[in-house]
Amino acid sequence: MIEALINAFRAPDIRRRIFFVLAMLVLVRGLAHVPVPGVNPEALKALLQSPGGGFLQLLNLFSGGGLENFSIIAMGVNPYINASIIMQLMTGVVPRLQQLSREGEYGRNRINQFTRYLTVPMALLQAYGYLALLSSAQGGGAIVGFDLTSPETLTQMITLVAGTLLLMWMGELITERGIGNGISFIIFAGIVAQLPGAVLSFLANPDIAAGVAFGILAVVAVVVIVYIQEGQRRIPIQYASRVRGRRMYQGGATFLPLRVNQAGVIPIIFAVSILLFPSQIASYFTTSEVPLVRDIALGITGFLNPQQAPYAIGYFLLTVGFTYFYTAFTFKPDETADQLRKNGGFIPGIRPGTPTRDYLAKVVYRISIAGALFLGIVAVSPLIVAAFFRSSIIGSFGLGGTALLIVVSVVVETMKQLEAQLMMRNYEGFIR
Repeated sequence: MIEALINAFRAPDIRRRIFFVLAMLVLVRGLAHVPVPGVNPEALKALLQSPGGGFLQLLNLFSGGGLENFSIIAMGVNPYINASIIMQLMTGVVPRLQQLSREGEYGRNRINQFTRYLTVPMALLQAYGYLALLSSAQGGGAIVGFDLTSPETLTQMITLVAGTLLLMWMGELITERGIGNGISFIIFAGIVAQLPGAVLSFLANPDIAAGVAFGILAVVAVVVIVYIQEGQRRIPIQYASRVRGRRMYQGGATFLPLRVNQAGVIPIIFAVSILLFPSQIASYFTTSEVPLVRDIALGITGFLNPQQAPYAIGYFLLTVGFTYFYTAFTFKPDETADQLRKNGGFIPGIRPGTPTRDYLAKVVYRISIAGALFLGIVAVSPLIVAAFFRSSIIGSFGLGGTALLIVVSVVVETMKQLEAQLMMRNYEGFIR
């Protein structure tokens, strides 16, 4: 990896791409400190650090700390990610989108365009939710005022939406002119930016045993994440000789790679959102003057307390369940089998058509067990460690499994693209 980085900086065109990515990330971090007018940041930080701020902490994680400062990019790229997930799910059920997904680059560009259009109403809805959520929180009147007839509230909503669209544009610029996926880089930069604060808080009140345990867990987790993320089942594919027009194409052998973790980090995001949202809403009614409402709210917050066993068990089960759900949407055995049949390909020992579809579905179901268990363990591992070690550094990464998975995945994918760029340059030099 180090050699690849050195070689990348020696190549002028790749070096320019790397510096472009770094410059854009520095600009993103600068925008994270430009506050939206009319918000009390001290009261907001106190709310985020309170026991009922778990859902807001999740939103703050994916906004790269922008919510903590309530900056113009407080929503981060969350609306764009939500729009992308919705479009991906709709692609599996809407015939027109299915047809576009099969039309190569043109179809992908059209789907991306629809995703951008969908991001705008999603951002408006989320900006409304942010302001309404903060205004209704305990002590919310000191954080932000909320009145749709007020010019200040409308200005805040427009500012938040504009910040999200700016991040979306910058992410696409990074993808086009840099290296790697721009949206992933923006999330990566936001997560890494929280490292210095966590380290400083640990040094202010050091716990050597917890620090060593955290370091060992981090190293083991990185190794396991890389191993599972790169793990794949290679299905052998044989192509028969075929004639097209006046040309004859020789058959050959290749393989179909099926990744162990095809769902990525999406199941963890779904699971933690479902678990944290009810407790976040219930926390607003814990001081209700109605005894029944107050008791129900206290019961929900107590049952879904991240430090309790029911939360960890539910977190694990939901992550495993969403892994199968999302994998079923992203991988279509029938379409893969049909494409193989149309191109004259077949799996040795398996008849084309329905038998190939059933075989692929069975293989994906089996390898998804390992992927689902992996994601479930990654999700609950910080909770287990935090139960044994009450340390500031571990508390700062209460969502550390998700954050670590994103960081490692982005680094691995970026190194792959760097190596691919270097290999392409070698091929060009050899041809010349």
